[in-house]
Formats: sequence, structure tokens, C-alpha cells
Amino acid sequence: MPVAPPPPPPPFAGFAGPAVWLKSPVGLARATMALLGVGMAFDVFSLWAGVGVVDVVSDLIDHGWSADAEDRADRADTLYGVSGVLQGLALLATAVVFICWFRRVRVNAEVFAPDGHAKARGWAVGGWFVPVVNFWFPRRIAVDIWDASAPTTAAAVPAGFEQPVAPPARPRRTLLNAWWTLWLCTGVIGQVASRQYENAEEPEAIKQAVVSLMASDVLNIAAAVVAILFVRRLTAMQDAKARSGPEGAL
Repeated sequence: MPVAPPPPPPPFAGFAGPAVWLKSPVGLARATMALLGVGMAFDVFSLWAGVGVVDVVSDLIDHGWSADAEDRADRADTLYGVSGVLQGLALLATAVVFICWFRRVRVNAEVFAPDGHAKARGWAVGGWFVPVVNFWFPRRIAVDIWDASAPTTAAAVPAGFEQPVAPPARPRRTLLNAWWTLWLCTGVIGQVASRQYENAEEPEAIKQAVVSLMASDVLNIAAAVVAILFVRRLTAMQDAKARSGPEGAL
């Protein structure tokens, strides 16, 4: 009698949760990159507003207080406050979408390399919010995702010879390391500059605080550019691997 073919294998069920399937990260990646671009635009706006504040405060330091200077200071302060609100809203929206994308690529990476992850998949979200560990857990998870998503190539072996058993070459992590380093720097420098601005009372102190915030804005722009490159590269790696590998197409 004919024997029925065996059923297809079930989707991978990792140690960290229920079964997982490949899902395209492209849509979330595009949304993340778009929001990073919006944040960069607001950072540029903040730089422009900051120049206005520095100009007004410099006049106050050089020529003293006057009714005209007070009006200019009020307008500059209001504009700078608006820029800060816009930056905060952009940061919040970007963080939400980025974390959704980060979890998506983490789940996909578990399909590519079920045993290649040091942290459970729940940390792809929770690792950003738990104090202290959020300084290294997300990078550790990103490294595992990067390694699992990197293309694997086997060296050509002449006929009649066995394929040597050797660990695959470790993919370069320059972009990943640059993204994480800039992310940490923006967080630390931004907090220091914000506290400096909140505690500033005298014109000279206000001027120095605004200059520090402007330097933080420049760093934010650089970090956003690298983050866009990181999101784009990792998404492209996963998309290419899913389309060419045995796991299936996105």
C-alpha cells in the first residue's frame, strides 16, 4: 500500500515563546526611517531656534536689558520651546515604531538561527526599558540578529573532497557598533545638556546651556543618519536571506 508523505515540519518554537514565522520587516523599516528623517528635520529647526536664543542672550550680555530685548527674548524662548516639544513628539513616535521593527527582525532572526540568541525574544522590547541593562541588552540582541541575518557563503570544494567543517566568518559589525555608540552618546549628552539648561538662570549660563543643547542636536542628526543606515542594512539582509534561503520568502 502507498505510504502517505510525512507532514511538513511545524514552525520553529523557540525557547523564549510560541512558534514564529518569517514576516517582512520592510514596512516597519520604512516607517522607522521616515520618522528618523522627521526627527532630523526637527533637530535642524531646533538648531535654528537655538541660534536665535544665543543671539538674543549675547545682546543682553553686551548691552544690558531693554524692552526690545525682552520682547525678542520672549519670542526666541517660545520658539525654542516649540522646537523642544516637536523633538520630543518625534522621539516618542520613532521609539515606538523602531521597537516594533526591532522585535520583528528579532523574531525573524530566530527562524534563521534558532540557537544563536543569548537573550529571550521578550528582551527585544523589555531590554529598552529596564534600567541599567538597557545600556547593553539591546546591543547584545542586535548583535545576535545581525549575525543570524548575515548572508552565509560556503567556499567552493573540488569534486571528491568533503566540505570542511568550519565556523562561518563573523560578519563585520562596524555599522552596528557605530549606531549603538552614537545612541548612547546622544542619551548621555542630551541629558547633561538638558539639566544644564534647566538649572541656568544667568544670561551667560543660559547661553552656554543652549550651545550645549545645539551640540546635542548635531549629535542627534549624526545618530539618526547612522540609525537609518543600520535599519536599512539589517532589513535588506533579512529580506535577501529570506528570499534566497530555505526558510521561505517574505
